[in-house]
Amino acid sequence: MNYIHPPVLIVGAGPAGLVAALTLLQNGIPVRIIDKDPNPRIGQRGPGIWPRSLELFNFLNVPEVNNLGKPIPINRSYKPGTLEVLKDFAMVPQMEPTPAVPFHAPKMIGQQLLDVILRRHLEKFSCSVEMGTELRSFEQSEEGVAAVLAKNGVLETFDTKWMIGADGAKGVVRKQLGLTFLGETRDDFCLVTGDIRLKGVGLDRVYWHRFGKLHERGLTLRPTDEVGEDGWQFFITDREAEVTKIAQSEELVFETIASLIPTEITFNKLVWVSKFRANIRMVNKFSEGRVFVVGDAAHPTGGQGLNSGVQDAHSMIDAMGPQFNLGWKLALVEKGLADKSLLETYSSERNNDRKHGVPTQPQLFMLGINCRFSNIVLDEFATPIEGKPINAYGVLDEGHLEAGDRAPDAPNMLQVGPGESDLKTLFGLYRPWYHTVLVFAPSLADATPILGALEACDHSVVRKAVILPSSASVAPIVSPCADVVLVDQEGYAYSAYLVEANQTKVFVIRPDGVIGAIVHGVEGMKKYFSKIFLDV
Repeated sequence: MNYIHPPVLIVGAGPAGLVAALTLLQNGIPVRIIDKDPNPRIGQRGPGIWPRSLELFNFLNVPEVNNLGKPIPINRSYKPGTLEVLKDFAMVPQMEPTPAVPFHAPKMIGQQLLDVILRRHLEKFSCSVEMGTELRSFEQSEEGVAAVLAKNGVLETFDTKWMIGADGAKGVVRKQLGLTFLGETRDDFCLVTGDIRLKGVGLDRVYWHRFGKLHERGLTLRPTDEVGEDGWQFFITDREAEVTKIAQSEELVFETIASLIPTEITFNKLVWVSKFRANIRMVNKFSEGRVFVVGDAAHPTGGQGLNSGVQDAHSMIDAMGPQFNLGWKLALVEKGLADKSLLETYSSERNNDRKHGVPTQPQLFMLGINCRFSNIVLDEFATPIEGKPINAYGVLDEGHLEAGDRAPDAPNMLQVGPGESDLKTLFGLYRPWYHTVLVFAPSLADATPILGALEACDHSVVRKAVILPSSASVAPIVSPCADVVLVDQEGYAYSAYLVEANQTKVFVIRPDGVIGAIVHGVEGMKKYFSKIFLDV
């Protein structure tokens, strides 16, 4: 498609806006992305990247997040007023890696570095963030959105077809749409957070240090080389009145830290500081007409209790999922391949999150998050139980799999075909711009009728893979209908997807890595795609 103007305007260039932009660009949809700040934001801010988000960065082909991210340090607390160790402990539960879960541990990467990484990926599509460009107002109609932008005092009216608000909880997009937050602000918990450069006698940079009493007056220091070889991210907890004062004064930040650490401190520089308050809130809806909200504009960071409040301030929580959910749907609609009604499922699939509040450990790993309740997923194998509650923030259960769940990985898959013999993973097949149809079958002959039914599908948005059991021949196989034929040498795929070796079973993996359908064959597959595409 040829565009005179980008059909999507993204307001806000934090991680949520950048991921939305990259997802759409990979789908072949040009975007214009703006940010009102004249310079990129500095600071660690929320550096926690949970396993599900690491998977989605993998689908986006942004390996730097996992490669450069650091493990969460062991926490070390001290006896009051001393550097005598009280205990060492992990902030999050340890999860052992499995073939189905390659990204099993959270990583930490500061927002400043993450933004740089994502901007570089945007540049591959000749897209850059327009800094110092502010959204003043907008009007929308059946045909599009007219946005009034301001840069250097000059106003511009930009006509576009869609707009995504990633401009934060206080941003223009949410406010002008009239969206309200449902939930609560935690008046009993607030803190000062920021980045600082300091040296302290006896402060080992291997640990995440805790001093004082976090529920009264306390301090945490997490080492981060992103800030400098003497860099730390800090949290100060105190009464709200004191927190407000501290956040406004570099001198008070230094004084407070020095008073809480019983050792000699040499301060170098206060890099960034802000007051943080825990919220348990989501918007009442995630879109209105042609305008959508993502990131903090839709669900500001939550907190449940003191420790999770500290953790949430470190965490990006579910920063990736909503942008993925919206991106592939908006791309299909914009390409004319799907009806506009598909976009309604962005809100409906997100609204169920609101019913279950903010996830807690180990739900924060996000591997059990699901949309089994969605009206566009199809499962011909699940037995519906009337009245059974569905928790969108479930805990991962590798012994149970339904449509709407996260699609598992499987390594050591042997690709077979003329002149090819290569080991692959299932995650290596999944990408944000197409559905992947996995046909588990005892032989290629059993899969051929299903593959043939997909021949009419647009190859740019539907890819086909045959998964054969380990007992199948690894001789070169010619399949004009399949994009790839894989032999599950070690049985990881058949185990993760709960398929018997003599069984034919079809899984349709959505572009966001969610299982859209689990069906017996051609008719079920057509039924699922009729919910997505205009012409099936």
